[in-house]
Amino acid sequence: MSFQACLDTIQKKTGKTPSDFKALAEQKGFTQNGKIKDGVKATQITDWLKQEFDLGHGHAMAIYALLKGKKPD
Repeated sequence: MSFQACLDTIQKKTGKTPSDFKALAEQKGFTQNGKIKDGVKATQITDWLKQEFDLGHGHAMAIYALLKGKKPD
């Protein structure tokens, strides 16, 4: 599955776009100015995504990669 297909699946499941997840991560205090804050661990973000959006580990890691800037949105 391509990264874009993964994001499409997440959007279909949650109703949230990649931009929505970026804004929510900022509101939660995980990111600042579009970058993950120092000291914030991947597990904190993936646990939040799993709990709040019922994402599986792979999809949560895809959003983490998006927030980290490893993949374009």
